[in-house]
Amino acid sequence: MIQRVQTIWMILAAIAVFLTIKFAFYSGTLVLQNGADVVTTMATDGSYHLVKATDNFLILILTSALGTGIIINIFLFKHRSIQIRIIILAILMECLIVFLYIRQTEKFTQGNFNIWAILHILIIIFLIMASRGIYKDSRLIKESNRLR
Repeated sequence: MIQRVQTIWMILAAIAVFLTIKFAFYSGTLVLQNGADVVTTMATDGSYHLVKATDNFLILILTSALGTGIIINIFLFKHRSIQIRIIILAILMECLIVFLYIRQTEKFTQGNFNIWAILHILIIIFLIMASRGIYKDSRLIKESNRLR
């Protein structure tokens, strides 16, 4: 039960994941076809729209599953090989979520990424740092078992 720093990294990653549900990834003006909006997103005013996780059901489900998986992964401290596999899966899932967000932004004529888009980069960094901590702990356990 060495579990130290990687717990902090996974908690930070889970917090960042759940914050991405609340905050917008992109904001801009939608493409108009026949006088109607192509995408239905939450409008801040008449023509300016936000891309949030709550606007797309698939992104919302994947983001919720990612955050829940990271929290469950914290409690698997006795199974470090499973923890690393789950973190690799979480990084791939986060890349899929970012890809889905980018696909949503293609429907805009103009706009920009919000400051909260940085959270997605931070999630990947936090997960990589957690995997490094798990790897170091497993290496330490192997070395201590070798010395016995």
